[in-house]
Amino acid sequence: MNFSDEVIKARLLLNLRKKKVIGGVHTHFDTLKRGFPKHLGKNVENATKELIKSELLIIKPTSYGLQVSLNKERLQEIEALILKVLDIIV
Repeated sequence: MNFSDEVIKARLLLNLRKKKVIGGVHTHFDTLKRGFPKHLGKNVENATKELIKSELLIIKPTSYGLQVSLNKERLQEIEALILKVLDIIV
């Protein structure tokens, strides 16, 4: 599969959506790389940072690392992006 930046972002959002990591539920920043080939680790990290800047992901800094979750106020926009890029109905 071709992993462009848009596909990586959509797969990240889809994985978090499937696991219901929304609003008050958080997951560690480093676990977002799981499910992707190891050579794409830096690309996944950069895509995650872009999603944080666009406020589709919200962050929660903790003493043991950075936690992220989906922005529940922009959930419809997230699902539309997943549908547009991956053609998957959430």
